[in-house]
Amino acid sequence: MKKVLLAILSMVLLLSLAACGGGSDSSKDKDGKEEIVMWGSWSGDQIKQLEKQIDSYNKSQDKYKVKYVMQENVEEKLLTGIAGGELPDIIMWDRYQTALYAPKGVLEPLDKLVKEDNVKMDDFYEESVKEMTYSDKLYGLPLLNDNRILFYNKKLLQEAGVKPPTTWDELATAAQKTTKWDGNKMTQAGMSLQDVGLFNLYLMQAGGELVTPDNKKTAFNSEQGLEVLNYWDKMQNDLKVYQRGFDDGSDAFAAGKEAMTYNGPWALADYNKVENLDYGVVEPPKGPNGDKGAIMGGFGLVMPKQAEHKDGAWDFMKWWTTKPENGVEFAKISGWLPANKIAAEDEYFTKDPNYSVFVNTMKYAKIRPTVAGYADVEGLAMKPQFEKFMNGNISAEKALSQAEKEGNQILKEERDK
Repeated sequence: MKKVLLAILSMVLLLSLAACGGGSDSSKDKDGKEEIVMWGSWSGDQIKQLEKQIDSYNKSQDKYKVKYVMQENVEEKLLTGIAGGELPDIIMWDRYQTALYAPKGVLEPLDKLVKEDNVKMDDFYEESVKEMTYSDKLYGLPLLNDNRILFYNKKLLQEAGVKPPTTWDELATAAQKTTKWDGNKMTQAGMSLQDVGLFNLYLMQAGGELVTPDNKKTAFNSEQGLEVLNYWDKMQNDLKVYQRGFDDGSDAFAAGKEAMTYNGPWALADYNKVENLDYGVVEPPKGPNGDKGAIMGGFGLVMPKQAEHKDGAWDFMKWWTTKPENGVEFAKISGWLPANKIAAEDEYFTKDPNYSVFVNTMKYAKIRPTVAGYADVEGLAMKPQFEKFMNGNISAEKALSQAEKEGNQILKEERDK
């Protein structure tokens, strides 16, 4: 069935390419500017952030006018847009999805444009470029980066007489000393263990790998993988620093009821607005053998293969991603880190006590595997099994072996398409 659907998609793509021209004058605005449509999943206040940046670009030149259109499930919308003939010129793209959608032939390779315009890809974080590359072809320009670092409540740690942790052992001690219970009810958590999706981060700190070197099978069912789950089990059930569901539906850290949690750069602006929340940040604690580990993610800009206004889309992509001053400006607007290294090394970040920690962590942060289907391995295999483990329903060994079995099947099915 999947092969039939892919065949239909390929036929639709060919028909669309035959029907579409490039650079038509039919979409010029009243001022004669060519309208460039950008899709993205950002919504709410984030739309205002994007529109402010887009407005700066629109005022910087007189040939193009970019317009943002929010789309839920933007990657899936791209596929349906091909069939319906409604496509944007540019997409604000979750880089993590590149390995899944590039093989479908719906994204425009940018290698030729990069070479013609001498875009210096070395100016971007190498890992973010990898995440936009599939089968040795580049499908987008990195735009924004994120990683997770440890946020801590200064007051709660000071009251407990502990310092911000730098190792797993120190994290466990600090979490235990900052936890409070009222009988069987937790009133203050030492460390959030809610997000089992952070397994990949802990696994790197333990020195483990997520997939095998040939990218054909998962590799997390290992000594290091077991070490991560056993550490979580110790924290939650032996030291009792966290109770399942403690911060469901709320931000316990913002409320001053959680001493430590992992979070990204987007949290800085929100936490700065919280009255009486005195917090600090440190790099992710090192694992048992001294290994550093951090996961990098973020967004890039891509073009659909049959975008109508590729020249305008490319001009906007270059303006935003390759000019460091524009990356810094959007960081001031949104709180996100630029994927351009030169921009990230601006004093706005390096002299800020919080942003500088994110920038330092970026030096060793790694992306998740760029393997078609790996996103589903995490979402459909790993997370459900690790939730069962943390809820006490299965053993660590069972969770790892079942996730491995399901994950390997997902990767195989993706290869066989």
